[in-house]
Amino acid sequence: MLAGVVNAACAAGPEHYYAGPGNRFWLLLRESGLVAEPLTPSDDLRVTEFGIGLTDLVRWRDEAPGREPVVRYEVDAFSAKIAAVRPGVVAFVSKTAAAAYARAAQERTPRGYGPVSWTVAGRPAFVLPGPSGANNGMPLPLRIALWGDLADYLEQLN
Repeated sequence: MLAGVVNAACAAGPEHYYAGPGNRFWLLLRESGLVAEPLTPSDDLRVTEFGIGLTDLVRWRDEAPGREPVVRYEVDAFSAKIAAVRPGVVAFVSKTAAAAYARAAQERTPRGYGPVSWTVAGRPAFVLPGPSGANNGMPLPLRIALWGDLADYLEQLN
């Protein structure tokens, strides 16, 4: 079953997804059981072999003259992409990503990790802890377990 993984902004690395220093995305993907082998940022195009797609919820700043800049997200384009692909689950890679989508889509902001009460283009949504080095305050075993909850959730949906 395909799981769509969503980042709230643009890809972390200049050429590959989650290539930034200290980013644990690829480790979490493997250790949680979502993929069967170790992958690196240069393998980002291979994730579809494991039923995973990567995309971004694109952010842009509306900087109209005479007012404070406003951050906006391309929810309609994102939802159209999800509707076309129809993943089993849309997994937001951080509460920040999920909250950005929820606010832009006028949904309830998630408070924790795991499945949420709303969908994206009719597909279930799931919130994961972020993999970036900025989230290193959360112990790695806990992050692995929470990512493993996504693997379990996908099995339940089958």
